[in-house]
Amino acid sequence: MENAMGRNLIFDIETVGEKFDAMDEVTQRELTKRALHGVTAQEDRDRIIAEVADGLALSPLTGEIVALGLMDADIGDGVVYYQSPGVDQSEIAEQGVRLIALSEEAMLRRFWDDIGDADALIGFNSRPFDAFWIMIRSAKYRIRAKADLLSGRYLYQQKRRPIHIDLLDQLTGYGATRTRGSLHMWCRLAGIKSPKGGEVSGNTVGEAFALQKFLKIAQYNIDDLVAQRELYLWWRDYINHQQM
Repeated sequence: MENAMGRNLIFDIETVGEKFDAMDEVTQRELTKRALHGVTAQEDRDRIIAEVADGLALSPLTGEIVALGLMDADIGDGVVYYQSPGVDQSEIAEQGVRLIALSEEAMLRRFWDDIGDADALIGFNSRPFDAFWIMIRSAKYRIRAKADLLSGRYLYQQKRRPIHIDLLDQLTGYGATRTRGSLHMWCRLAGIKSPKGGEVSGNTVGEAFALQKFLKIAQYNIDDLVAQRELYLWWRDYINHQQM
């Protein structure tokens, strides 16, 4: 990135799964053996395999990152890197966010460079999902992480910058309440526009990617970043009692 994005950065990813039919037989068996145990009816087996295939975007072992966004929590500008295989895309800007088409490997390399001087990375459900994916997919390409985004779940445990603030942890007291809530539900409570009502949502990223709606996925990532930024500011101003 041309300039430092600021001290506190919102981050978010979008993912898609591999094609189940293109996987080798050993991998297919590994993914389905428990679910198919004791199931004999072909109709039931087909349904279970379809369900497994639909869930491949939930693990970095069976999926890939197709959009990765960063946004300055104070200023609101940022960047979204996104995959656009086979389709040439020029760099554009929307809502103060630059959209840049890159391979997964290239976007991960840019990510680690971009966060080098950040004080905090902020996401929603980002410890078990976004951060984990970024760490594992970076390792796939032999990219060494420049920050530890997974250890020290509690903020007081994190001694090195950037610290990682998972808003879902903060809003639920690290799971102290049974009420977890989705990003949509927390935005609804806080009076923030939800990113989940548009043409593309988290559940349809795979379909959009297959239809080569790459720019739509990047635009959805912007909406996620904007909503998470506003939720972070709401949490910071009205709930948080630590010095951030």
